[in-house]
Amino acid sequence: MDIYSRRSLWNTLLALIGLIILVVTIIYTNYLSEELAISEKKNQELYIDATEKLITSSSEEDLTFSLDIQQNFSIPVIVEYEDGRIEGNNWGDKRDTLKTFLEKKIQTYLSEGKEVTETSFGQKIFFFDSPLYARIQYFPIVQGLLIGLFIFLGYYTVTSSRRAEQNRVWAGMAKETAHQLGTPISAILAWIEFLKESNQDRPQELDVINELSNDVERLELIADRFSKIGSKPELENINIYEELDLIKTYMARRASKNVVFEFPQDGKVLKAKANKHLFSWVMENLMRNALDAMDAKGKISAAVYSENNFICIDLSDSGKGIAAGKHKTVFQPGFSTKKRGWGLGLSLAKRIIEEYHKGKIYVKNSKPNEGTTFTIKLPAV
Repeated sequence: MDIYSRRSLWNTLLALIGLIILVVTIIYTNYLSEELAISEKKNQELYIDATEKLITSSSEEDLTFSLDIQQNFSIPVIVEYEDGRIEGNNWGDKRDTLKTFLEKKIQTYLSEGKEVTETSFGQKIFFFDSPLYARIQYFPIVQGLLIGLFIFLGYYTVTSSRRAEQNRVWAGMAKETAHQLGTPISAILAWIEFLKESNQDRPQELDVINELSNDVERLELIADRFSKIGSKPELENINIYEELDLIKTYMARRASKNVVFEFPQDGKVLKAKANKHLFSWVMENLMRNALDAMDAKGKISAAVYSENNFICIDLSDSGKGIAAGKHKTVFQPGFSTKKRGWGLGLSLAKRIIEEYHKGKIYVKNSKPNEGTTFTIKLPAV
């Protein structure tokens, strides 16, 4: 099980634990609601009994007891008398006697199909849910939102800190690599100059030395790319067609003769804001992955077009493709389908395009055994 499968498993477990907590909360809240409803029903019966006794009883003790019940009754209630008078209780000092408010409450009550209680003396009593009962019913929703917010904040905090740590490690590793490459490259350049001077009359040896010089220049370019990781690169207006042609030429020399490259014809001009060294690094990474996916046989093609202030490059191959569920995972650090892969190429490509160039890179489409198309979007000039 790789790191991303384990991460997905942990996310699923966290979501499951949150769901279990929410379900238990809902069950327990429903239990409390039912118990409170039973208690309020008994209080309503006491209120009805007290209302009737105030009319029929002549005992001072009964009257006092009935008044105490009504005064301590905490559930909102409206009483409609036979003569049309309406009285409210537990709505607030002003609303208890506000006829328009009480009439609207009665209309709402009747429209909801609730049962109207009638006393033996023709009074109609409308009992409403107490504030406590309403709060208990909303409690699972509030707790669910709080649990969701807690999980989101926890996930965001952990992800952000991990990403920041990864960025520091990458930047430090890249700069240290560039620094370590600098010394041997300088020494090799000096030896190449010595060999050139020593072999002026040997054309064959000079050809080999010139090729070595080209490879060392390539190493210098790689060191320069690493040195730019972690620092803000300089962007310039580059012609995408021209850069793609240079990259294609370089990669075609190192690819199998069974690989066909179909790139836009040079000569057109479509400019984007980019750093040449880093942009070529991204394209070479994508093309190397394409060559590996095709087993040195197939086609690599590119298309360039404008879209909403972006210059878009679609790079397609006829390789093995990427499973639908892995389209986003391929950009995660450490993800690799190769036995010897480090899983940093596409992760660095995403960092270069999105963080340094303020562009976008994503898998546009891919089907197993049919091929893959990556899209890169760079800000247009």
